[in-house]
Amino acid sequence: MFSNRTNWNFSENKLSLELNSLKLKQIPVIDLSESNPTRCQFKYLNQAAILRPFSNPANLNYNPSPKGKKEARQAIQFYYRKKGIHVDLDRILLTASTSEAYTYIFRLLANSKERILVPKPSYPLFQFIVDLNDVTLDSYPLDHQENRWEINFKYLTDHIFDDTKAMIVVHPNNPTGSFIKKVESDKLIQIAKLKSLALISDEVFSDYAFENDSERITSFAGVSDILTFSLGGISKSLGLPQMKLSWVVVNGPEKLVKEAMNRLEIISDTFLSVNTPSQEALPIWFDMINEIQSEIKERIKTNLDWIIQITSNENRVKCFQPEGGWYVILKLLDQKNEEEWALEFLQKDRVFVHPGYFFDMEEELCFVISLLLPPDQFQEGCQRIFDRVKKIQNS
Repeated sequence: MFSNRTNWNFSENKLSLELNSLKLKQIPVIDLSESNPTRCQFKYLNQAAILRPFSNPANLNYNPSPKGKKEARQAIQFYYRKKGIHVDLDRILLTASTSEAYTYIFRLLANSKERILVPKPSYPLFQFIVDLNDVTLDSYPLDHQENRWEINFKYLTDHIFDDTKAMIVVHPNNPTGSFIKKVESDKLIQIAKLKSLALISDEVFSDYAFENDSERITSFAGVSDILTFSLGGISKSLGLPQMKLSWVVVNGPEKLVKEAMNRLEIISDTFLSVNTPSQEALPIWFDMINEIQSEIKERIKTNLDWIIQITSNENRVKCFQPEGGWYVILKLLDQKNEEEWALEFLQKDRVFVHPGYFFDMEEELCFVISLLLPPDQFQEGCQRIFDRVKKIQNS
């Protein structure tokens, strides 16, 4: 009755079962995995200005455009201009989400069972997207060395096959928070040219860098040597995931870009999933970007500074300092496995965290926590973890 591509394992893991049990009993839990800004008590969400564009009568007109409304794409063009990057208006394509953008690009580039390279650790969602598009997923590791994460280029090049069609980078990576450096960018472009691969750069968190770094690239949206697809969206850049608007910037050699855009327009025209109100509102929302990002950045910096400070005095908990993004990784120096620890935190301390294996992390005893929670909740949840670790250590 059903396709093989949806033959997933639907059984819940122990951690999810326990969390659902607590929710049914209405037992409060501090969710340190919370990455939805609309549930994190940000003041910008109370502004009438966000909703005001929805009263625009133009929202009642339907004028479908496969690339997206010109005014919305112009707002995105200006967004890149402020970063010092010129983007051709006709090379911007709107989508309803980054996941949809991946789907369009995979459909554009890969035949059934052909390969896409993705970084590891990274989004758990990738496996579902490649399954739904009948693509084969290969991964290349990010190695943690001397307080930074680096692409393992030997492994990457060893796993490029005749049917490999593209490499994905996440800039900055989720959950490591590591940016692509100029040296790495040059190598990736060189490899892509040599192997005739496209490069897909997921840059949804790129506005959230913690420090200036001259080694870091701004974006792949200005690359012209190879076929590139740079992904962004308002779920992160404007903290508005509920408004469902993302984009793809296509760059590279003129002939390839023209062919890619022709095909992408037909793919997009088949679905036309981007809603009119969000497109109409985008220029107005982008006028609020500094205010919105300032509040989010202040929150994540406050939480990051606190956890770096407190873990500097912890003997059994280490913090991997990210370069950007919304997450931080904690590593426990103990013999229990990740699931045992995560269950203990949830059952005894009412704190939910994501174990590193959710993200295919090879480092053991790692936990990914969000920096978006209000500081009092964030600190309380983390402190419960530290107290639990001390109790186990001293028992």
